[in-house]
Amino acid sequence: MSETVSNRSEILFLYDTKDINPNGDPLDENKPRIDEETMQCLVTDVRLKRTVRDYLHDYLGEEIFIRGERLEDGTLKTKENRLDEMEIKTAKDLTDKCIDIRLFGATAAVKKKSIILTGPVQFRIGRSLHKVQLKFIKGTTVYPSDKGKDQGTFTEMYVLPYSLIGFYGVVNENAAKYSGLKNSDVEMLMDGLWNGTKNLISRSKVGQMPRLLMKVNYSEKNYHIGDLDGLLRLKTEKRDEEIRDPEDYVIEVKALVDTLAANKEKITSIDLAHDQRLTLVYDGSPITLIDELKKRGFRVSPLKF
Repeated sequence: MSETVSNRSEILFLYDTKDINPNGDPLDENKPRIDEETMQCLVTDVRLKRTVRDYLHDYLGEEIFIRGERLEDGTLKTKENRLDEMEIKTAKDLTDKCIDIRLFGATAAVKKKSIILTGPVQFRIGRSLHKVQLKFIKGTTVYPSDKGKDQGTFTEMYVLPYSLIGFYGVVNENAAKYSGLKNSDVEMLMDGLWNGTKNLISRSKVGQMPRLLMKVNYSEKNYHIGDLDGLLRLKTEKRDEEIRDPEDYVIEVKALVDTLAANKEKITSIDLAHDQRLTLVYDGSPITLIDELKKRGFRVSPLKF
């Protein structure tokens, strides 16, 4: 049986999108979320967790509690519906059966008793590493909307021509004790981040590609570096808004590598996946990150999905 997580980890995840809407805001015409001060694209942690949940359920066959299922009358199932159909009577029943609760926590009520579990895995809002450009696209449908009309209706959508999005997360060993998070659950989480992003095949999300995934595992209790995504710098000869492909820029990782090296005694290992289309440089010179980290004496394991 996989052991409960007992050490802290940090997660750094980069993926890119092209000609899609990474995360629409339903309160603003479903436009991509953009920080109006910096013009960076924003993606909520809820969207990322939804990606992981769907992958774990649809591809790996794991039981997921938070799902968008409907009753026979078409209305969405409530938490109470799900608790009843799964015969959940205690918090342990919930964590034993549902990997998403072990990962992300939940708030629910079983037999009028509140269950509040803080998720061991938490991500902050994802943010593009560059300014983005919003595009408005109009089209037409084949079928008319009403009888008597002889042409299709107009369709409208907002997209970003390109966005490289960075997420930062922490796996908290203290909360893991209460949710029962296992090391094998975290392995599936990493699979879900990488392959879930790639396999999110819908009209608004098709074409998302994972580019870099790193998990830094610590030996010292209650310690992590923090803000790993803030140690990356996107460098390009174009205006940010003109970026359309990974070939248009490089990612400077000197600050990240040097910071990891400065904390080497507190790090047991690093897990890493890197798509080679994403060019990483150290002080301006292209590198293979796994080789650079090994050169610094780190035990680095390639993530294999």
